[in-house]
Amino acid sequence: MTINELQDNIIEEFSVFDDWMDKYALLIDLGNSLPELDEKFKTENNLIEGCQSRVWLHADYANGIITFQGESDAVIVKGIVSLLIGIYSGHTPKEILDSELYFIEKIGLKEHLSPTRSNGLVAMVKQMRMYALAFQAKG
Repeated sequence: MTINELQDNIIEEFSVFDDWMDKYALLIDLGNSLPELDEKFKTENNLIEGCQSRVWLHADYANGIITFQGESDAVIVKGIVSLLIGIYSGHTPKEILDSELYFIEKIGLKEHLSPTRSNGLVAMVKQMRMYALAFQAKG
């Protein structure tokens, strides 16, 4: 699936709910379904700067494809990590760098996050794009 198709699926999944409590519950469920990150990846290097909670992000690059893994110590943030990994993981650096993340706005997440969580979300996306840039440069 393309990055846009994955985003459209998320928008559809969230559109079922009108109440933000239900949307938060869905985010928490998504976070709980995220595989636990191996302790060896919970390092200072993988810690995202600018997040209120602790968020670790690890990327592997093989056969032209990036695979992300991540975790957070906050349940809602873990759900956001799960969404971002679901969208970006399994794609090429070029696909990631050429993509525009519109699902955040479309599901109303942006206006339902505290300013510090919002900054953390921006920091996570920025880090994922930095990995893509670094892997693209490697070739």
